[in-house]
Amino acid sequence: MKIVFLEPLGFSVESIEKACDNLKRHGHDIVIFSDKSPELNVERAEGADIVVQTDMPMGKDFFDSCPTLKMLAIAIVGLDHVDLDYCEKHGVIVKNAAGYSTEAVAELAIGMMIGLYRHIVENDDITRRCGGNAILPGREIGGKKVGIIGLGAIGRRTAELARAFGCDVLAWNRKPIDIEGVTLVDKETLLKESDIVSLHIALNEETRNFISAKELAMMKKSAVIINTARGGLVNTDDLAEALKTKKIAGAALDVYDGEPPLYYGLPPIAKDNPLLSAPNTILLPHIGFGTVEAKELRLKLVIENIEKFANN
Repeated sequence: MKIVFLEPLGFSVESIEKACDNLKRHGHDIVIFSDKSPELNVERAEGADIVVQTDMPMGKDFFDSCPTLKMLAIAIVGLDHVDLDYCEKHGVIVKNAAGYSTEAVAELAIGMMIGLYRHIVENDDITRRCGGNAILPGREIGGKKVGIIGLGAIGRRTAELARAFGCDVLAWNRKPIDIEGVTLVDKETLLKESDIVSLHIALNEETRNFISAKELAMMKKSAVIINTARGGLVNTDDLAEALKTKKIAGAALDVYDGEPPLYYGLPPIAKDNPLLSAPNTILLPHIGFGTVEAKELRLKLVIENIEKFANN
């Protein structure tokens, strides 16, 4: 089979070639491109049986131009950039790198909680300005109620880590699920009782603006919100207003509504985004998945998916 990597997944070509040793021993042809060029995808995928990529859109036009394609190996978790209906109708198998970033994102969520509570960014600024000992006193997350919205793999791991810090964990999930040490509640109860709300659900028509002015008004004035999932889950204007009017105490975000796909290389947040001027915020450039360990696991899972398909 001809296996084409449309991009290097953050590795050197040599590293990917080494990871593909077993595939080459089975006689498969490996082609690896050293850059990411969406406009060349069709040309590069010509004659391919298996294509590997991350987040570049793949719709009918691409698949119609690649009639030999049998499998699409996506090196991230999300599949919203792939026309899955077309793939199903035409027998193209689609596999993602499920679980590669679970630990990375969960740890970041906890880190953002601590960052907000201990005013790490602000205190760093005080130190750099030689502001003496004029520290901003913080709070401890131990003993606080952490509300987890969504108990997929990342939500569950975040709950485990929060419990390790001595937090009481509440959770809302679309379907009932039994997890030790986690109390399932309805959405309203979670928002009213939680000191920290952390979002871990997918973005779709039902969940867009899952948190807006109505939900923010339910939260404690001392509460903070963490979003490492998808920007569209939270209404940007409503969140900025809630922060500026002190209806909630803070927010830490790694994702933004209208965020361009990473492959464009553009900033994740627009210059006129009202969150840039909102107080008590930590705004990160979509780094949740970005650890050395997660990247290595991602490549491992991609290769395993390909081997299972190509060698059977």
